Amino acid sequence: MKRQNKKTKKRNFEKFTKRENTKRKNAKATLRRMVESLGYDAHGVRIIDKEERAYHRAQSGASHATHIRQGEFSLSKNGYGFVRVEGEERDIFVASGKTLGALTGDIVEVHYRAYTVDGVEKTEGRITKIMQYGVTSFAGTLVRNRGRSHESAYLAIADDPRISVEVPIHNRGGAKVGDKVFVRLHRGERMYGEVVASFGDANSKEANYAAILAEEGIAEEFSEEALALAEVQASRPIADLDAGARRNLSHLTVFTIDSEYAKDLDDAISLVRTRDGGYKLGVHIADVSAYIPEKSALEREAFARGTSVYFTDRVVPMLPKVLSNGACSLNAGEEKATLSCFITLSASGEIVGSSIEMTTIVSKKRGVYSQINDILENGKKSSYYKEYEKIYPTLQKMHELYLILLARAKMRGSVELESTENQILLDENGAPVDILPVVRGDSERMIEQFMLLANEAVATTLREREIPCVYRIHENPPPAKLSEFLIFMQNLGYNITHIDPENPSGADLNRLLVSASERGMGECVSYLLLRSMAKAKYSEVHHSHYGLAIENYCHFTSPIRRLADLATHRIIHRVLLGGEPAKKYASYARRAAAAATDSELRAVSAERRIEHLYEAIYMSRFIGKHFPARIVSVQSFGMFCALENGVEGLLPVSDLIGMPIFDEKNLTLRTHARTFRIGEPIEVEVVECDIVHGKIRFALW
Repeated sequence: MKRQNKKTKKRNFEKFTKRENTKRKNAKATLRRMVESLGYDAHGVRIIDKEERAYHRAQSGASHATHIRQGEFSLSKNGYGFVRVEGEERDIFVASGKTLGALTGDIVEVHYRAYTVDGVEKTEGRITKIMQYGVTSFAGTLVRNRGRSHESAYLAIADDPRISVEVPIHNRGGAKVGDKVFVRLHRGERMYGEVVASFGDANSKEANYAAILAEEGIAEEFSEEALALAEVQASRPIADLDAGARRNLSHLTVFTIDSEYAKDLDDAISLVRTRDGGYKLGVHIADVSAYIPEKSALEREAFARGTSVYFTDRVVPMLPKVLSNGACSLNAGEEKATLSCFITLSASGEIVGSSIEMTTIVSKKRGVYSQINDILENGKKSSYYKEYEKIYPTLQKMHELYLILLARAKMRGSVELESTENQILLDENGAPVDILPVVRGDSERMIEQFMLLANEAVATTLREREIPCVYRIHENPPPAKLSEFLIFMQNLGYNITHIDPENPSGADLNRLLVSASERGMGECVSYLLLRSMAKAKYSEVHHSHYGLAIENYCHFTSPIRRLADLATHRIIHRVLLGGEPAKKYASYARRAAAAATDSELRAVSAERRIEHLYEAIYMSRFIGKHFPARIVSVQSFGMFCALENGVEGLLPVSDLIGMPIFDEKNLTLRTHARTFRIGEPIEVEVVECDIVHGKIRFALW
């Protein structure tokens, strides 16, 4: 009997141990998923409890000395976070209660210790000082405080999931509970906020639209000083704009080609054949800088805005409309001031010479992409032929040159990523009624090639003469990121042995993209390759453009809507054509490059968020419906799937049966029944459309 009691006790102890181990295992799995939900690699974070920590410290001896570093902090919704230190391979883990109230984006000082677990070095630290606040304002929803943790009667819940704390509001500025608000943060010993703008019902399109513009710093209104100056400048005769003589090109066959919806036409083209069988291409750009006095209110607005921003239903221009849509727009039949870049090419499309001149033009025709595409395809049988009859011979020559330039671009290794751009159609009330892919034809690509040519010619001229320039640069892909991409492609069965991650050629990458396209994975692979490449940016320091495979490149062709182009025009006027010292505009180019890069990031983010807002509104009518889709990205927290109309949504791992396993090397999610891979077709059901965050959630159907 006594022996039996011992056996029972042993069995009970074993059951208890097994149960406790299961609890610990489940708790770790839950925490690991939390880490992965932040976008971190959970394999790089070893989760240990107190018993394990004591054991490992006993095994490894005393922990290493305390280190001090500075880096950018990321806060999780569960209170812990990570500090990313530049140059360090691993982020520093900061436990809840040791963050000093830091928020995502803050630059912090962190004291940490490194310790070794199974031969792998780990880190854990505490934040001792916030060096720079990354978040000073945010958009969110005003709610009533029903807890006891804050003295304030109201709280603001941020739209940005990275701001994972509820902020007590000391001044709600008349906003009501449930309103979408813009909050200014007060940071210090105690953090609180005050409402500086209220946009109305947080679930409405209008409120979310306005909040996105406010959060991204997109200003819709110009200063009174800038508007008044714009009116004065727009009324000036061309002859009074500058001291230099302009060459009159009214005899040339010059015309614009643009979208039927465009109102700011800043580029026109001309083309003639040369006696030796080559071409002389004229790219005539609105001379916007002649209308913008240096250091004036208009130039300050241009530097602050940096770019025009194009949304689904409106444009927020960089310059007042009296200039952008009026005096500077190259409207047909009107004499306009321009900067013309003439590029002389051989019969094979090689640049043999170029020049930049101050000119005036009269556009003979406002061309429309869709109509010219029809003419290029059907010739004289096109229903638009009569309308374009006078410029038809020139169009034929231009198309001929375009095909030559396109072939040269492929030969030099210009990277050809495959992507789909969507157009959201709205009804008379501004509600989305359909989403269609934007179809690009030869006329769009032709204009693109001509603008690339002009940008290259201008950058080459300025560099050869050692004149400051706002270059558009694109550095080579980071070898580590490209290696990860290539390993993934190799695991899918693609031949990547001819591609050197340290020095990849665009031609080799293009061959890989063609192979992916033939297997129906063109867009997915293009997306992954894009994530592996550096981001293009503006710089006053010369560097080649990897994606275009062009040695010298800048932006010259869109001064109505881009600061970088406007600054390039200013430098051309003052230094190249005006003879002023080059060093006088070196700091100007540096300031313009920094402002243009920053504004581009803000504009792209705002445009993407507004597009996602409309997509969520549109897809909300299809909740419960199922659609064919394709997996475009696999993450530890789920899969992003794209519908045939281009709308993307997340299918989270929580909606998959069982405990899915994420294979980071092969970018797959595996359950006991199925393995999900990038590019795979899938059937999904629309289960949620979050208008506030512009997000769509799918489930397997």
